[in-house]
Amino acid sequence: MSMRLSRFATLTSALLLAAGAALFGAGQAAASAQADFGYVALGDSYSSGVGSGNYDSGSGDCKRTSRAYPALWAAAHSPQTFSFTACSGARTGDVLSGQLGPLNSGTDLVSITIGGNDAGFSDVMTTCVLQSESTCVSRVNQAKAYVDSTLPGQLDQVYNAISARAPAAHVVVLGYPRFYQLNGSCVAGLSEGERSAINGAADYLNAAIAKRAANHGFTFASVTSAFTGHEICSGSAWLHSLNWANIGESYHPTATGQSSGYLPVFTGKA
Repeated sequence: MSMRLSRFATLTSALLLAAGAALFGAGQAAASAQADFGYVALGDSYSSGVGSGNYDSGSGDCKRTSRAYPALWAAAHSPQTFSFTACSGARTGDVLSGQLGPLNSGTDLVSITIGGNDAGFSDVMTTCVLQSESTCVSRVNQAKAYVDSTLPGQLDQVYNAISARAPAAHVVVLGYPRFYQLNGSCVAGLSEGERSAINGAADYLNAAIAKRAANHGFTFASVTSAFTGHEICSGSAWLHSLNWANIGESYHPTATGQSSGYLPVFTGKA
C-alpha cells in the first residue's frame, strides 16, 4: 500500500470511529432523556377512569384504573416515572390538597381534567333526570353562572400551583365531551331541550377551562370532536347513560371512550 493510500485508510478509519462515537453518544443521550422523563396525571373521574372498569383496589374511592387514558399513555411510552393521583369526585380544592405531591422540577408532563365537579356536574344531572325541563334548564344556568363567577379563580389556583411545583413541565388540560347526540336514537329519558341545555353547558365549561389554561401557557385539549358520533343516543356511545345499578358510572366514558376518545387526543398534545 502506498503512503497516500495508507494515510487515506487511516483517515477514513478515524472518521468512521468518530461518527460511530457521535452516534453512540447521541443514542445514549436520547436514551438518557427518555429514561429521565416524568409524567404526573392529576384530576377527577374523567382522568381516573370511572366508567371503564378494572379499578385498582388500592386506589379506593378514587377508582383509578389501567384503562384510563393516563395509564394507557404511560404503558405505551414508558416514562421513567408515572404518578397517577387523579381521583373520582375531585374538585379543584382536592387537587390542591391531595394530588400535587409527585410534582417537582424534574416533571416533564402533566395532564389534568378538573372543574366539572366544582360547577356541580352531579347535581345538574340529578336535577335534569328527576325534575322538569324548566327546572333542569334553571339548574344548568346556575352552573354556568358559577363557571363565570367562581370557577376561573379556582382554576387559577390549581394552575399556579402546578407551575410553581413543576416549572418545566408541559401541561395538558383536557376538556369534557358533550353528553348527547341530539335527535338521536333515544326514545325515552330526557327531553331534547334538556339534552341541548346539558350539551351547551359542557361547551360553556370547556370554553372557560380553555381560556384559563391558555392564560397560564398550558395546552388545552378538546375531546368534543373525538366523541362526536359517540355520544349518548348515537347508537355507538362511548359514554354511559344513566345507570341505576352503578350510578357513579353514569355519564362517564366507557373503556372505549378512554382508549379511542381521550387517549388519542392526549397523545396528540403530549
